[in-house]
Amino acid sequence: MEVWDIYNKNRNKTNKTHVRGNPLENGDYHIVVHVWIMNKMGEIVLTKRHPNKPYPNLWECPGGSILSGENSLEGAVREVKEEISITLVKSNGKLIRSERRDVFNDFYDIWLFNQNFDITETVLQKDEVSDIKWVTKTELEYMYDSSCIVPTLSYFKDIFQ
Repeated sequence: MEVWDIYNKNRNKTNKTHVRGNPLENGDYHIVVHVWIMNKMGEIVLTKRHPNKPYPNLWECPGGSILSGENSLEGAVREVKEEISITLVKSNGKLIRSERRDVFNDFYDIWLFNQNFDITETVLQKDEVSDIKWVTKTELEYMYDSSCIVPTLSYFKDIFQ
């Protein structure tokens, strides 16, 4: 069971929590992290969504909802560890953008980590991720234009210019 802290529209934590899977009440928000990882060659890691998830078999960056008691950075590091078994160094991360999305009742924080790792060291979370690869910025843009990337990640062009 995944439990989230609830925030108001100004991102102030309320005294409420929420169990994933239940609808959020009107005016309640949670925090979602998107984690982009770039290696020293300027390549970006992408993970392929499991076929049983929404946007099946599309590529994306690791990420997900932060858990009750976590801050955004802690949630970003945990999500990457869970999804691909890589331990990110917190000091390698930078918060690039944070926005409120009323349509999803969330705040989404976009993190960029500059960190190297060997892709063969990854272990993919079976029910979340079906593949992983490094891509160049050009390949990422081509994949997006070819509808191979989750459409809500269109903002990537702003961070990798």
